[in-house]
Amino acid sequence: MTKANDKTYLFSSMPVFQAVTRLSVPMVLSSLVTIVYNLADTFFVGMLNDPVENAAVTLVYPVMLAFNAVNNLFGVGTSSMMSRSLGKGDLDKVRLSSAFGFYGALFSGLLFSLLCTVFSGPLLGLLGADDTTRQATYGYMFWTVCCGAMPAILNVVQGQMVRSEGSAVHASIGTMSGCFLNILLDPIFILPWGLGMGAAGAGLATFLSNCFACCYFLVLARVKKGKTYVCMDIRKLKGLTKDVVLGIFGVGIPASIQNLLNVLGTTLLNNFTAVFEATAVAAMGVAQKLHMIPMQIGMGFGQGIMPLVSYNYASGDRKRMKQVILLALGIVVPAMALVSLGYYLGAPWLIGSFMDDPQIIDIGSRLLRVMGLNVVFLCVDFLVVSVFQSLGMGRYALAFALLRKVVLEIPLLVILNEVYPLYGLPCAQLISEIVLAAAAMLMLRRIFRKCGV
Repeated sequence: MTKANDKTYLFSSMPVFQAVTRLSVPMVLSSLVTIVYNLADTFFVGMLNDPVENAAVTLVYPVMLAFNAVNNLFGVGTSSMMSRSLGKGDLDKVRLSSAFGFYGALFSGLLFSLLCTVFSGPLLGLLGADDTTRQATYGYMFWTVCCGAMPAILNVVQGQMVRSEGSAVHASIGTMSGCFLNILLDPIFILPWGLGMGAAGAGLATFLSNCFACCYFLVLARVKKGKTYVCMDIRKLKGLTKDVVLGIFGVGIPASIQNLLNVLGTTLLNNFTAVFEATAVAAMGVAQKLHMIPMQIGMGFGQGIMPLVSYNYASGDRKRMKQVILLALGIVVPAMALVSLGYYLGAPWLIGSFMDDPQIIDIGSRLLRVMGLNVVFLCVDFLVVSVFQSLGMGRYALAFALLRKVVLEIPLLVILNEVYPLYGLPCAQLISEIVLAAAAMLMLRRIFRKCGV
């Protein structure tokens, strides 16, 4: 069986459950490893029992979330365009799309690093760093952002492009290799028995691990030259067409705006928390990292099925497309319900695993219990937004992002923090996600009717 026929079988003929698991399981595993890698910074910095160092990791988190604005622009947009073109059998457009996505991510990452370096002073103030936390926050931000934006962005975009043609295992290996390296380096760079760099050491470990992951994908492209549709030949850009750019940006720009709104919401959340001093910031940071586990799994599952949904939508097999989406919902909803129950019952133990401070455990447990209640609704929302992106319906994804942040979450953060200081903040997220999940299911039903299935 030829390479092209093998990919066609995966997308068009393989039993739905088998196809979904083949594409999604590596992505979910990759997301789990990524979660561990993100938690590693918090865990090893937390071993210092210094709220200032732990607060530094928390305060830089919104900037690292902003990487996803570029990841979504060139990663989600390009991978959706590649899979849809593959479904139509237009292989030249697949290669052209990947070349545009690769170089767009490369130059955008460099620009991101430059801007954050030049404006680091005002940026630290915007993030909520004060005289106590400024030095530690800059140390972490220097390595993860000023030096590390480009490799962090590029390795994610490369992984999404590789996944778009069905090579989910290679995409996950690239991502996980960098994560494992980061976990190995963290204690050496952070703890006193090693280099003793604290939060800055966590940042350096992250930078080196992302560079390693980038190298994996570059070597993979070289080894598979002629056997992959992923193209990094800059000469391809001479043939760039308007429909390719619009096809990528039509999905990528709304996805990017959605992420920037998430960054705005997280920044406001941290600023509201910052007035309660470093202990509350540290508790919120640990709770957010734990909440990120089911969130990343939901996002991973949604991104895992994207190539399958895109291909079958473009090829005209709408019945198979619907089967894929309903199966994904049938897996995600009960799984997240179990996670929600586990978070509610085990919150003190989970928070205490990161920082052995009674006050942080008390505050963090109360925050995590509320955050845990929203994971089912959050993952349903993410899954349906992934469907919008798969189908090239970027305007729907943008509308949901505006509804979540501008209409619901940000106003509720202000109101509920006044009514119930600190503990009202996660309640704002919970209410927003309940409303969004209901809207998502209504929109999904509308899409099925429009597709005649």
